[in-house]
Amino acid sequence: MLRLKWRVPTLKIGLRTLKTAVGVSLSVMVSQLLQLQYFSSSGILTLLCIQKSRRKSIQAAVSRFFACIIGMFFASGIFFIFGYFPYSFLILMLLFIPLCVRLRIQEGIASSSVIVMHVYMHKEASLAFFANEFLVIMVGLGTALIINAYMPNIERQLNRCKEEVEVLFQAQLQEIAAYLKDGNRPCDVKAMQRLSDMFKRAKSLVLLYNENHILGKDEMYSPYFEKREQQYDALARMMPYVSRITVQMEQRERIGEFLLTLSNSLRHSGWSPGLHEDLCKIRRYHKLLPMPQSRKEFEDRASLFVVANELELLLKAI
Repeated sequence: MLRLKWRVPTLKIGLRTLKTAVGVSLSVMVSQLLQLQYFSSSGILTLLCIQKSRRKSIQAAVSRFFACIIGMFFASGIFFIFGYFPYSFLILMLLFIPLCVRLRIQEGIASSSVIVMHVYMHKEASLAFFANEFLVIMVGLGTALIINAYMPNIERQLNRCKEEVEVLFQAQLQEIAAYLKDGNRPCDVKAMQRLSDMFKRAKSLVLLYNENHILGKDEMYSPYFEKREQQYDALARMMPYVSRITVQMEQRERIGEFLLTLSNSLRHSGWSPGLHEDLCKIRRYHKLLPMPQSRKEFEDRASLFVVANELELLLKAI
């Protein structure tokens, strides 16, 4: 006899969901306490305005505010001229939507439609009605801005990403160094794959971090990850040439020793200023060597030349 196992799906409530639920409840409650007509619409405006960052929330609130105000007066004029009939919406939307797009407040079209419906249902353009709608808009958008002012600090995650990037850079440099010094072992590229994934995660975190700084872009993390990504690109371009080097010779051992020094320098005190001069000495030494004796040695020395070029670009990206 078969036994069927039923799994109850687990519900994960994120911070944005929690803030949306609290914000909608508060805005409806405040509108109700103020005895506003169509008070539930404040909750809809709050729902549409909760965003994942402070800057996006402010942009959404501004576009929705102007769209709602323009929509309210625009609808009043259209309905006054053509009457409170369903076909009037055809004229209204054909004119109002392009206007919002032209003013770059198209994000607020859906929100303003709520206010437009109030104008249609109320069937009277009066000062008291406009005041009521203005308060509905202000309560809805204001509550969203207040609730969205709290954002979790993601600096710990960014610092963890930085530490992980440093460790992975060291690991990959050591891996390449070991391969060049001992050609019998394969060169593992797992660290490169993990670095690629780490940069994707870091980019999204840095973007969110910057958008939560309302007064301007914070430059604490962006330059670091941009430079590290340039260095990663140099490593990625270098890897195919490293894998082609098969002949054991002194030049590859010198490059391997340099990469090991580079990794140790990163581990202890960051990038050493003397590294560029060390690389220049290695390149000058290579120029003094006699011509290659075989085609394979020529190809390997050409690959080492490209590797040295990429290492120079890597050091310049510091």
